[in-house]
Amino acid sequence: MTDSPRSISVAGTGSAEAVPDLLTVSIGIECRRETVAEAYSEAGTRSAAITSELRQRGVDSADLSTSGLNVRAELNWQDGRGQTVTGYLASSTLTVRIRELSASSQVLAAAVAAGGDAVRLNGLTLGFADSSAVEARAREAAWQDARTTAEHYAALAGTGLGRVLSLTQHTGFQAPIPVAKMQREVAVTSLTVEAGESGVTATIGVVWELLD
Repeated sequence: MTDSPRSISVAGTGSAEAVPDLLTVSIGIECRRETVAEAYSEAGTRSAAITSELRQRGVDSADLSTSGLNVRAELNWQDGRGQTVTGYLASSTLTVRIRELSASSQVLAAAVAAGGDAVRLNGLTLGFADSSAVEARAREAAWQDARTTAEHYAALAGTGLGRVLSLTQHTGFQAPIPVAKMQREVAVTSLTVEAGESGVTATIGVVWELLD
């Protein structure tokens, strides 16, 4: 029976930043009408107008996706009558990826104009079309952080580091943080989207053998 090698386990965290090249926007569509058919039809018309405008502005069909289609009755309570239906609300969400950030303000303004008062801007997120390069730099930073910590503790213990016994990526990569929350009342024609920088964070756990 062999003895297990002496070891030290440390965690390392690293981050890397880069200028984003992808803007993801969530556009809500809400239409209130007296009947289900009218609400559903109007929501479809507004959605089609928005997607048509986006395509004309250079947004590819693969970067457009619709979700959350819903039609519900709107109720009102009246004394003596109970709940009564006052109309119907049709809603859906359109997720748009814009790859030309320099034109994003104009694209958003055109989408809002096409949808009119039915549009709700739910928020936007800046990120990367291909995040592999910035993720690699975050991993390298996390590795260096872990190794520096391990070397420090090994030196304090009067020994050195040997081979790596295990390596685990703990939490994956932190997604880009949404940079804004917007409501329909915002004057979109004056909204400017500044790319700035977005970052990713990697966290790893490494176990090193300690030399005798």
